[in-house]
Amino acid sequence: MVEFLITKDGSHTIFVPELNECYHSTYGAIRESQHVFIEAGFRRVAAGPDKITVLEVGFGTGLNALLTLIEAETVGKKVEYTSVEAYPLGEESWSQLNYPRILCSIDYTRIFEKIQFAEWGNSQEISNFFRIEKVHAKLEEYIPQPDRYDLVYFDAFSPDVQPELWTLEIFRNLFNSMKKGGILTTYSVKGDVTRALKAAGFRVEKIPGPPGKRQITRAKKPLQDGEKVYYGNKAI
Repeated sequence: MVEFLITKDGSHTIFVPELNECYHSTYGAIRESQHVFIEAGFRRVAAGPDKITVLEVGFGTGLNALLTLIEAETVGKKVEYTSVEAYPLGEESWSQLNYPRILCSIDYTRIFEKIQFAEWGNSQEISNFFRIEKVHAKLEEYIPQPDRYDLVYFDAFSPDVQPELWTLEIFRNLFNSMKKGGILTTYSVKGDVTRALKAAGFRVEKIPGPPGKRQITRAKKPLQDGEKVYYGNKAI
């Protein structure tokens, strides 16, 4: 059984007692997703191509997909969105989530339902700017298409809870799935995570986090071998 909690921005998160883990930050579910994935990731790549390809690790509540659709329509970018999830929530759970109401548009309820009802394993158009394919699979067994993605949202449960999802092998697969110059964002700044990202070939930076979290991680696939990323005056 899962439990529904109201976070500090008024939006829901889901608590899983068996894991002692929440799907989103209790400091604000929408605020966290907006900061980690939209502001730190999507808005960075949206300055480039008219069509953006996104791979999400952990469909979870569907919040990241909904926020990405809203942002895509706001900036006028077409998005092809792939989301991998091993343990999808049932309708009895996701239908209780208050994200559409918090986002203050009656249309978002219809859109959120359309995202949730999209058939697993098939690509489906949700709006003129957003198409989603939900993949029901364990990440360890999923090999994404190479050189496809502009952006990766890494939103698995924490490394302490699911360490098997934060490995060098996983990050190498994701690295290979991304276009040169592509960005990966995640909420974790754990040392083992950043070391695995670097070993996989990413250039890694720690950037300011949302409320309740001092820093988050943004990683970039270099445009060319030996490319450096600058943080202030320091090249890494």
